[in-house]
Amino acid sequence: MLKYIQETVEYLQNKGFIEPEIGIILGTGLGKLVEEIDIIKKVSYNDIPNFPTATVEFHKGKLIYGILEGKKVIIMQGRFHLYEGYTLQDVTYPVRVMEKLGIKTLLVSNAAGGINLNFKKGELMLIEDHINLQGSSPLAFKGVEILGERFTDMNEPYNKALNAKFKNIAETNNIKLNKGVYASVVGPQLETRAEYKMLKIIGADAVGMSTVPEIIVANHLNLKVAAVSVLTDECDPNNLKPVNIAEIIAMAAKAEPNLITLFKELIKTL
Repeated sequence: MLKYIQETVEYLQNKGFIEPEIGIILGTGLGKLVEEIDIIKKVSYNDIPNFPTATVEFHKGKLIYGILEGKKVIIMQGRFHLYEGYTLQDVTYPVRVMEKLGIKTLLVSNAAGGINLNFKKGELMLIEDHINLQGSSPLAFKGVEILGERFTDMNEPYNKALNAKFKNIAETNNIKLNKGVYASVVGPQLETRAEYKMLKIIGADAVGMSTVPEIIVANHLNLKVAAVSVLTDECDPNNLKPVNIAEIIAMAAKAEPNLITLFKELIKTL
């Protein structure tokens, strides 16, 4: 993997991806942050050596390098998921590449279902901890110790200082920012009533199909990490209705301006 990573890094450096400070992963329906960037370079995932290819229709599949709030950033416009047939190593490969390019901080967004019924769709949730229900680990492969500590400590997977800044920014800008635990499942099917009940019992406040693998690898690489979920639906097992994917995308778009404010204001402080 180290050889593949180096090939990818050299390709991107030759394209002008020089010394980025911050990596950003944009989740489903959350692409408009790109409009805030002074874009220097943009490369399709399909053109990057050894990169997976995005398959989900609402994921743009581009790696973007530019300036945001005075900082050099790399944005993943579209991410990879286990449910697309990728391995956990595929899903997290871009995080390893961004770290080798130079990032020190990783900011992540996703669309998630609200398990905690005190949270409402269209609101945001700052992830303070997570539960990995994807059945494996992106660190579970031969030779992982070459890239970092195999037994990565997950005592504080989400950086407390970054989370404190997010809370202050939300308060200053009158943004409702819930705090909670994110559970990551494989998907792509949505959960049953019984599964939603189980998730609540084990302590999840929101559920989705991404993010946790990237967070694990970011911790493996000693990056500072923070993540925010956009709550696109309310998962009440006693009042469950069929999920409308178009409505989920629309709800993500509704919450996106608040997410953009959080990310931009945080980046100013880094």
